[in-house]
Amino acid sequence: MPISIQVSRGLLTLEGERTIFRRVAQALLSAHGLQDNPFMKENVIGHLVVTEAATSFVGDAPASLAIVEVKVPSVTFRDRSTQQAFVDSVTQIVDELKAGAHPPSRTYVNVTYAVDGAWGIAGKAYTNDDLGAAIAASANV
Repeated sequence: MPISIQVSRGLLTLEGERTIFRRVAQALLSAHGLQDNPFMKENVIGHLVVTEAATSFVGDAPASLAIVEVKVPSVTFRDRSTQQAFVDSVTQIVDELKAGAHPPSRTYVNVTYAVDGAWGIAGKAYTNDDLGAAIAASANV
């Protein structure tokens, strides 16, 4: 499940830059009770992109930004409490790892869904049912 984290340079501490992906990935897996599932752990992937501070904007003025985007199968984040818990968790992670002043109002989290049957891993197009089976099989190993 790809995670893209974009932050303005200087927003995170150096340790924050090293650990934010791991912590957001753990929050994603934990939100769904899959933190110990081998199939899911190896398929949560992504990157951190650090942009120059002068190239991040709020309105028409440069400002620090943290944008966390997660792409997932359409069977995830089905209930409101899971959605809210994940957004809150990621916002708290950014706040804990920030280097200086960065208000939570400039941390954005969004989730986009893949079309059922178009979730590709290693050349296989998984349906939601296929993913469920792979997750269940991995839990039984």
